[in-house]
Amino acid sequence: MTRIAVLSDVHGNLAALEAVVAEIRREKPDAVLVAGDLVFNGPDPNGCVDALRHLEAEGALIVSGNTDIAVGDFDYGAAFPQYQNGVPEAITAAAEWAHDELGDEQLGWLRRLPAERRIRADGDTLVLVVHASPGSQTRGFDPTLDNDVVFERAAGTDARVICVGHTHLPGVRDLGWKVIVNDGSAGYAFDGDPTASWAMVTVADGQVDAVIRRTPFDALSVAGAISARGLPGDVYRAATVRTGKLVR
Repeated sequence: MTRIAVLSDVHGNLAALEAVVAEIRREKPDAVLVAGDLVFNGPDPNGCVDALRHLEAEGALIVSGNTDIAVGDFDYGAAFPQYQNGVPEAITAAAEWAHDELGDEQLGWLRRLPAERRIRADGDTLVLVVHASPGSQTRGFDPTLDNDVVFERAAGTDARVICVGHTHLPGVRDLGWKVIVNDGSAGYAFDGDPTASWAMVTVADGQVDAVIRRTPFDALSVAGAISARGLPGDVYRAATVRTGKLVR
């Protein structure tokens, strides 16, 4: 049996990250996977990178998300392809602020993160961690996605278990031949629950079981720190953290 903790979409929320990591350490899983979007939006990108690098040193596998590309290299076309007529100032300002908060070594680490990582669980079950979907950091498994598109995206890997984030909406989809585990967001939830969301995946004898977990943190304090920063869009970011619902 192999137990795997999965988290993603920390978005610069150190308080949420520390709460989740503390709970994961109590659970003592066999592996920890982190599915990207690590520093953008929240008030402490610096602290998040340092905490994640420490987690990586303990064996966690960490991949890059689309907003990590924006913060690391300002490649907004790659990070936000949905904006065909220009990326809003609220996004560029937050990316530039996070970039400036990080030191050269931290930025170098962020830029070097791979897009995908794989592990073998319980002997021979292949598990993939990627930010949005196999082969993409921006095309996610949205809950409203047509089933044909879900199957097409899932077919982009031989992995039996596909661990993702990106949508900030947690859920587990068992397709029979594959299981898609979306851990939600450990720092910037959109599902109406202002707690940190992550997942525990258990693989045993070819069977996959995944459970979404919720961990409380001081959302009001984090929202206050975002509001005090005063960047364009921060009033909406603070409201999102405070309510657990996307406000814009």
